[in-house]
Amino acid sequence: MGEVAEQGESGGMPVRDVVAANVRRIRLARGLSLRELSEETGVSKALLSQIERGVANPTIDVLSRVAVALGESFVELARPRMGGPEVLRADRARDAEQAVRTLFGSWERRRFEISEGYVPAGTRSVKNAHGPDTVEYAYVVSGSVTVESADWSVALHPGDAIRFPAELDHVYVTAADPARVLTILTFDEL
Repeated sequence: MGEVAEQGESGGMPVRDVVAANVRRIRLARGLSLRELSEETGVSKALLSQIERGVANPTIDVLSRVAVALGESFVELARPRMGGPEVLRADRARDAEQAVRTLFGSWERRRFEISEGYVPAGTRSVKNAHGPDTVEYAYVVSGSVTVESADWSVALHPGDAIRFPAELDHVYVTAADPARVLTILTFDEL
């Protein structure tokens, strides 16, 4: 299983790298070659290659043309995608006397769904995956639960929170005691 980033450990990915990964991912998903994207945008194949490798500093005009050719918004090209879970531990709270503790924030405009779940003792939930670009947030209200995917596993206790890309199968597992978990799914508009 892969390593899991605790909040504050990972640092943000540079925007140039985010754009590089997104342009390449979207271009390949659309089945376009660099040559075809070059013809659509009027941007040289060499510059497009440099953008996808994260070595170019393209202008806003160039990125706008690339976005239009890929059928995406300019904002979508610069939006980071989650690579794995981000965990916020209850024992790492800065000030135990705080009345409100922000767990995770987001500047994105996305739809969301909030659920409260009860996971009985000794339970392994059904594998669950949500649509592309779905992010799942979970906050453990009581008990302990382990969230598992094929690549990682994180044990959570009361007051712990996790955020992870939920487009792949994942399960919630309890041991001897039940758990109560608040979950929030965020996803793009249909």
